[in-house]
Amino acid sequence: MHEVAHVPAWVPLAYLIAGVCFILALRGLSSPESSRRGNRFGMVGMAIAVVTTLVTHEIASLVEILIAIAIGGAIGFVIARRIAMTAMPQLVAAFHSLVGMAAVLVGAAAFLNPDAFGILDADGEILDVSRVEMGLGVAIGAITFSGSVIAFLKLNGNMSGKPIILPMRHVINLGTLAAILGLIGYFVTDQSGWVFWTVTALSFLIGFLLIIPIGGADMPVVVSMLNSYSGWAAAAMGFTLQNSAMIITGALVGSSGAILSYIMCRAMNRSFISVIAGGFGGDAVSGGGGPALDRPYKRGSAEDAAFLMKQAEQVIIVPGYGMAVAQAQHALREMGDLLEAEGVTVKYAIHPVAGRMPGHMNVLLAEASVDYDKVFELEDINSEFARSDVAFVIGANDVTNPSAKTDKSSPIYGMPVLDVEKAKTVLFIKRSMGGAGYAGVENELFFRDNTMMLLADAKKMVEDIVKSLV
Repeated sequence: MHEVAHVPAWVPLAYLIAGVCFILALRGLSSPESSRRGNRFGMVGMAIAVVTTLVTHEIASLVEILIAIAIGGAIGFVIARRIAMTAMPQLVAAFHSLVGMAAVLVGAAAFLNPDAFGILDADGEILDVSRVEMGLGVAIGAITFSGSVIAFLKLNGNMSGKPIILPMRHVINLGTLAAILGLIGYFVTDQSGWVFWTVTALSFLIGFLLIIPIGGADMPVVVSMLNSYSGWAAAAMGFTLQNSAMIITGALVGSSGAILSYIMCRAMNRSFISVIAGGFGGDAVSGGGGPALDRPYKRGSAEDAAFLMKQAEQVIIVPGYGMAVAQAQHALREMGDLLEAEGVTVKYAIHPVAGRMPGHMNVLLAEASVDYDKVFELEDINSEFARSDVAFVIGANDVTNPSAKTDKSSPIYGMPVLDVEKAKTVLFIKRSMGGAGYAGVENELFFRDNTMMLLADAKKMVEDIVKSLV
């Protein structure tokens, strides 16, 4: 690799230390108890990487760079302070799009002014290896950008969460991907502008085509997948910039995002390829018969729910996206505290794909100061439902649907779900009986003999239950 200038010996060491900090950050983020420490390690590592880069590069004046950092930091600070927790998935998708666009812009800058990046050979041509790095970085970055924009629009409600199925989409997608890879290969022999810009345009297009067929129920996996893409884009641009910190960071983000996507696909009994192919929830048919309004169900009140839980020995609370929309997590924690004061054991059950992004429910419960040792993942809590008096479901629809275990015609068939129906009593908060879950599937749990529907806004219902418990 051609070097622009002599690199001081301490620079690789500084980047290595930054990389170690990033690894420690990931390790810390693997557990709620250590997540704050993990964030601190990430901040320290990024500070080391940024300062090292500023000291060793003279692409722009220090004043210009500091002004850019101040503007970006101020925007980020304002967004972070104002963003609602319910909008966190959209924010993550938006940030992924920015990483992708940054990779595209760096690649374009390197193509237009390769000498500034030190990637010219003796004949004044862009190095072959740099062309490959540049092509891959721009392609992955463009896919990340356009895919993240579509994910944002779906999550934010600006676009329908249902899959948008294009005719012959698999042929179109495979053909476009093959054209991109072929053009990147051709770029090694011909560095004409039309090759580079065609790769860029096709990559923007394929990102759009890959995400629009994906249904809302697969959005947690999509967010995780786009996170992985953004990491690989950063790593590819790290090679172009000859920056080992970017390579390390990008590889960490890319690999961890890919692993998380795989874990979440397993939690949904889905293959990663099938998620990319899209269509989940597009033609969903309720697994249990007629419309909800035509089927008998039990309806209860806040007083009924308070009485049942007050008499229980153990209550398992199952939060979902409905809790996030209603911002009911603080009232829910207060309800849990009151039940514990009455001698009731309270636990929280989290499905891996509850909410609209990985860890969405964990973040909301942590925000409400729910003790970490009361929060359990699906595989650790499922056996507890049969021994529990009450399962309290607040806005978790698809992940509690028992038809996933029995109805082979259901699009969520085979997806591991929380066994809430095994509890003696199921209390299910839902705004109304109309409508289905995000996967478009009616929940058979609503009509079970041991289920009592609490039809109201989630926050108001929980607050009314709290009043009845006092």
